[in-house]
Amino acid sequence: MENRPQWGTRAGFIMAAAGSAIGLGNIWRFPATAYENGGGAFFLPYLFALLTAGIPILIMEFAIGHKYRGSSPLSLARLNKKAEWLGWWQVGISFIIAVYYAAIIAWAMSYFIFSLKLSWGQDTEGFLFGDYLKLAEVPGQTGSIVPGVLIPLILVWVIALGVLLKGIKKGIEAANKIFLPTLIVLFFIIVLRAITLDGAMEGLNAFFKPDWSAIADGKVWVAAYGQIFFSLSVGFAIMITYSSYLPKKSDLTNNAFITGFGNSAFELLAGIGVFSALGFMAMQQGVSIDEVVAGGVGLAFVVFPQIINEFPAFNQLFGLLFFGSLTLAGLTSLISIIETFVAGVQDKFNVSRTKSVLMGGGLASIISLLFATQGGLYFLDVMDYFINNFGVALAGLVEIILVAWVFRELNNLQKHANSVSDIMLGAWWKICLSVITPAVLGYMMFDNVRTNISENYEGYATSFIVPFGWGVAGLVIVVGILLSFKSWKKESLSSVKEDTTYGK
Repeated sequence: MENRPQWGTRAGFIMAAAGSAIGLGNIWRFPATAYENGGGAFFLPYLFALLTAGIPILIMEFAIGHKYRGSSPLSLARLNKKAEWLGWWQVGISFIIAVYYAAIIAWAMSYFIFSLKLSWGQDTEGFLFGDYLKLAEVPGQTGSIVPGVLIPLILVWVIALGVLLKGIKKGIEAANKIFLPTLIVLFFIIVLRAITLDGAMEGLNAFFKPDWSAIADGKVWVAAYGQIFFSLSVGFAIMITYSSYLPKKSDLTNNAFITGFGNSAFELLAGIGVFSALGFMAMQQGVSIDEVVAGGVGLAFVVFPQIINEFPAFNQLFGLLFFGSLTLAGLTSLISIIETFVAGVQDKFNVSRTKSVLMGGGLASIISLLFATQGGLYFLDVMDYFINNFGVALAGLVEIILVAWVFRELNNLQKHANSVSDIMLGAWWKICLSVITPAVLGYMMFDNVRTNISENYEGYATSFIVPFGWGVAGLVIVVGILLSFKSWKKESLSSVKEDTTYGK
């Protein structure tokens, strides 16, 4: 039987899974999403989405990886030969995300250094787009390489691939045991400082004050499912891959609850920190909270430097803490994303881990140079939007439909999870996966397609959207199907047979 590497400890696995889930989206996506969708009232649909979609899908992916002992393509091929293409599609999605995600971490690294002298000055927007990114005037133009982005980008790849070369226990697990606690400590310090600022209470009031009328709005529920889905690292090969390195006796259901609630706890912490700081900024500028709320790149690299400028003392320290947190949150996620295609290549082409890391990671790092050009931000924006909405969300929907309805594997996976877990899965788990989640994700998908066909995302030109948006999202499906045609070594698909039933 194959000798698959394993996590050293249960805590190591949970830290790695939580480290993957806790990424940039927790810090810059969740607070704005909650605020725009009913404030405190948003937590009700959010919790419902966590319990009916997030944790059930985590359990399903943990069970697939643990039972079938392989990367996403291999595990799904062992589940059913007709499902292998889905595993490669998910790996392709991870590959695309890795190439641009590394660039955002590179920006955070640069801003970590800028914090020392508050180099962004008073016009933080002009600094980001003009001085730092040297942004091209027209989306689709690459322009020249920007050295200020290229140098930290190389450093990001050196760190990530260096960790992956050391393997599961000595690399990923060891790195997460350092990065994740450091990230949580840094963010706690940020929050403790932020809530003592003038205006912090107004910010928190805006964040938590419930608008109960929002509960009746279907879009709010869809937003809650979207946030859970994009935040938990489900649907694109990571959790299947990570759980394949678990020892035989591993409490899958409990691990899923700890990972899910740990991720949500960090999102809540991020919301408290971000809105305390936004309340302070609104008070300093004499405007309402509405006028300073932002999400994404704008929040991290335009609004936060403005907030740091206004600080009464220790501006540089707050900047170092914030951008240090962004860098660590990004790195833990990036490492997990790269691991999916490293594991896939290793399993399929029967190469060593070192060769797989250098092949897969090397190719990804070369392609990521596109995001170190003057047009990098535009390429990043479009690819991120399309690969998330028509990659991650769609692949997740297809995965659930295939497992629950086409191959009817939920009973087997339930038996497997129950054989090793303390919390027994009952009918609720199957109802969530076979009815609730596909219904909500299906509606989300339909709405996304309708919106994007009627108008181009962000008003970008069709000549730019088609190749770099729709084209990239479609390409990963085609590549996934093509890779599934390559046959496995006979023993690859059968070697798990002895390893499919685990006793407590």
